Amino acid sequence: MDNWSAEEHPRVLVVGAAVFGRASGTGITLSNLFAGWPRQRLAQLYAEDREPDTDVCQRFLRLDPRSAPVEHHLFRWRARTTRGTPSGARLGSAVGGAGAGGSGAGGAGVEPGPLRARMRAELRAFVDLSPLRVPAGTRRWLREQRPQVIYATLGSIRQMRLAVLAATECGVPLVPHFMDDWPTTLYTDRQTLGVARPVLLAGVRKVVRHSSYGLGISEPMAREYQRRYGLPFAAFGNCVDPGDFADRPGLARPAGAVLDLVYVGGLHLDRWRSLRRVGEALGRLAADGQRARLTVHAPPQDLDRYGERLGLPGVRLGRSLASGEVAAVLRRADVLVHVESFAEEHRHYTRYSLSTKIPQYLAAGRPVLGFGPAELASMAHLDAAGAGAVVGVDDPDRLVREVARLCADPALRERLGRQGLDFAVRHHRADQVAARFAETLARAARRPTGPTPGPRRDPAGERVGLG
Repeated sequence: MDNWSAEEHPRVLVVGAAVFGRASGTGITLSNLFAGWPRQRLAQLYAEDREPDTDVCQRFLRLDPRSAPVEHHLFRWRARTTRGTPSGARLGSAVGGAGAGGSGAGGAGVEPGPLRARMRAELRAFVDLSPLRVPAGTRRWLREQRPQVIYATLGSIRQMRLAVLAATECGVPLVPHFMDDWPTTLYTDRQTLGVARPVLLAGVRKVVRHSSYGLGISEPMAREYQRRYGLPFAAFGNCVDPGDFADRPGLARPAGAVLDLVYVGGLHLDRWRSLRRVGEALGRLAADGQRARLTVHAPPQDLDRYGERLGLPGVRLGRSLASGEVAAVLRRADVLVHVESFAEEHRHYTRYSLSTKIPQYLAAGRPVLGFGPAELASMAHLDAAGAGAVVGVDDPDRLVREVARLCADPALRERLGRQGLDFAVRHHRADQVAARFAETLARAARRPTGPTPGPRRDPAGERVGLG
């Protein structure tokens, strides 16, 4: 490895399923964190079947789908035996492996029953366990990039294998970026007769052995993962281009006007249920003469699948937004809405997550209504920002009271929006976050790999450290 000064950006090879771009939360986060990176020092090996954006990175290689032969032939067979596969019905991005989250299975407008969902979960685990054969030409391309560090988003057994292979092939440290707590929640239902879970944990241990540094999506995740895995961890989530910040908090509508509460995001992970609760609260307020509506902007497949479940008088299904439209829509809202599910299986998965849109919400200078378990990192972040009202328990009466308070007090909405904007300027400006991100990867490129010695266990009591 050649010498380079601390002020320089290290040469980074990004490895993961999601590609740079504005079509997914991970793609947006990647594009914002690496914005301004010298292009000759950045390359990406990716898996998903999507054309990458080239405004941030210009050197790409898509892993050949035949590198995962079981999945490749399975879906070739499926394509021959079915007429038209609905978008999103594929069990995983080709050679991406099973994701920890996602919008679920089934075609448009169809929610799978328990048996079908279980069968799909089993098949996802089976595909994720299946062999990965990386061609010699791909390995050669990895070496030709001459990276000083491998940055990887992981999320599955297969993606862990690919990241470790890249780090080993290039002889450089790995820096995993965890965006959800999938190491704790993935394959805990004894998929594949209980084989997938220990293989996943073994994969995590191998990743840790090859890593010099770790990244979490939130401060709570970074603290927990540093304790859990014995590596230094830093928190990095989505950040916002300075041009997308509101110049000042928008003027609040006067009391008595019809207020527009706006949600932008996915409806999966039972978020639609929490949004329906917000809609029901607005219905109760309407009966008392307070006029407000909830406008929901979600991806097309989510609107198809869950939209009719939001069929309430106070809820309007807006159109799906392109990435470049989001900032303007957020700034026009009176109140922005962030929700998470109260279901036990979902709150474990999202407890350390910080949604891509929360920094965008705060940068819009609008107050935020948060409705979801209080222990989640996203709710704690909104509370720390002083940007709105957080209802951290599934209590319809309390939700009605908080919504009523926001709707009835223009001065309160303006103050909360200003506090959120100030917080976003301090913590989520892309230029500042990207500079800190580059410094962290530069340290990672110099640091030796592996955790501090000692056994560690995840919250479920399973061994995750080297021991």
